[in-house]
This record gives sequence, C-alpha cells and structure tokens, in this order.
Amino acid sequence: MSQIAIKYKDEIIPKLQESCGYSNVFQVPKIVKMVISSGIGTGKDRDVFDEAIRTVADITGQRPYITKSRVNVAGFKLRKGSNVGVAVTLRGKRMYDFFTRLVNIALPRVRDFRGVSPKSFDGRGNFSMGITDQSIFTDVNLDKMKHTIGMNINIITTADTNEEGFQLLSMMGIPFRK
Repeated sequence: MSQIAIKYKDEIIPKLQESCGYSNVFQVPKIVKMVISSGIGTGKDRDVFDEAIRTVADITGQRPYITKSRVNVAGFKLRKGSNVGVAVTLRGKRMYDFFTRLVNIALPRVRDFRGVSPKSFDGRGNFSMGITDQSIFTDVNLDKMKHTIGMNINIITTADTNEEGFQLLSMMGIPFRK
C-alpha cells in the first residue's frame, strides 16, 4: 500500500467524517480513478504519436490507448477514425503512485508555481488540471524528447459537491492557489 493510501485511510477519513458529519465511513469521498490524456492533433506524423505513447507510458507506468476522432470536420482536415491523441486510466496502486509523484515531485518542478486553480472542479467534485510540458516528471528521458507534449489530468472522486472534492484533494496534498 502506498503512503498516500495509508494517509487517506488513517488520517483523512476520520477528519472528513468529523468535519462533514458523515455517520458512515463509506460516505467519505475518495478518489476513484485518474485519467491522463494528451491531444496530439491530426497533422502530426507517426513519430509524434510514438513519442507521446512512450512518454505517457513512462510517466504513468501503463501503456496508453490511442484516441480516435468520432466525426469528420473538413475545417480541421479531420476524418472519422483518425488518431488524435493518447489517454490512460489509472486505478488502485498505480493511481496512488502517480498521484504521489504528481504532488510531491512534478508540481513543485513547475516554473513559477503558485498552486493549482481551485476553480477547476466540474460541479460534482471531480477535478481537472492541465500541464503544458511533460519534462516536469522525472520519469521522462529528456535526451529522447523531441516534442513538447502537454497533458490533461482528471481526478474523478466520489464527492457530491465541489466543496467536498476540494476538501478531499487539499487534505491529500494538492497545493491549491490561495
């Protein structure tokens, strides 16, 4: 079990249960999964996709799947079924390991970092954030990196409101902007 999972079980559950007035431990919100995605675009060649797959696999420890377009859009020169990005869904131990590396290693390496925006909740307690450069992760080999690939990180929780989600994620260590 990872350190963040132990901290959640031993420290965060009792605090949230007390502060929110939950009568049952199973009512306390928790992180269900994390989805890491990267949109590459349509005009890119195959080596950009190979690099994106390799980079996301190195960062997450799991091979991503290629996302494909669903419709034709002539203005973007996009055909149905063409490759447009990569994504990976993390659950369990890999999710907690990635979360720990994100909070403790990657986010402090962001230049001029003042915290993540607390306005990025979706109304149901789920949180989304974007990273413009994959080089903040120590798992990426900078010598093999040819392209800068940004990514979106979505944290899906069982929280019912944004306030519960904010409280959960701030207790788990996400540095929110004041």
